Amino acid sequence: MKTKSTVLLIPIMIAESGESHLPMIFTESIRSCSIFFAENIKTARRAFRKMDRSFPIDDKEWIEIGKSEEASAALFRSKLAEDATIGIVSESGCPGIADPGQILVGIAQALGIKVVPIAGPNSILLALMASGLNGQLFSFHGYLPIDRTKRQQAIQSLEHVSRTAGTSNIFIETPYRNAVMLEALLAVLHIETRLCIAVDITGEQEWIRTKSVGDWKKNIPELPKSPAIFIIGR
Repeated sequence: MKTKSTVLLIPIMIAESGESHLPMIFTESIRSCSIFFAENIKTARRAFRKMDRSFPIDDKEWIEIGKSEEASAALFRSKLAEDATIGIVSESGCPGIADPGQILVGIAQALGIKVVPIAGPNSILLALMASGLNGQLFSFHGYLPIDRTKRQQAIQSLEHVSRTAGTSNIFIETPYRNAVMLEALLAVLHIETRLCIAVDITGEQEWIRTKSVGDWKKNIPELPKSPAIFIIGR
């Protein structure tokens, strides 16, 4: 496809108060786009206006991709043919990293379109950076099973990989299930296994701590219903 289109992968704040973690190039980047494919339009518009009060929201075209990114593929292809600067925005963090964006970026790459990732906060990487666990060999697993038996098996499997290969195994849970997940981890993991818990990253209540399971059991925290990252390591 012969086109001058460019696709910008635009980060957004993780926490409601985390705008200071966005790069200075953020405002310039969003103003250069004529159309946005956003995981959640309302969230993106609110964040853009917070960063740039004069941002011309209503002058831009908005397509929501949160419910079905694949459903937007044909429209995305047509916009690429219009020599447009297109922004892809996730609801928090960086698009394409445990968030929508991958399918659309894959289309752009297949067509030889220039794709520009804009640096920004990502809770997975920030938690790993602050954990003190292996940052050379790590894996992200999304959500673990809700079923108790399957969740236990998944935890045991991740611990085995951490203990034998040294891999840092990262996963998340819905905020209202944080306490249930912590209870499961402390019940299943060996007391010497290291566990990092990172809560409300870039937010006002942020805390990131890594302890052995044995030490966690001595003083079990009451986790808030805020976004959290868990990392099993050795």
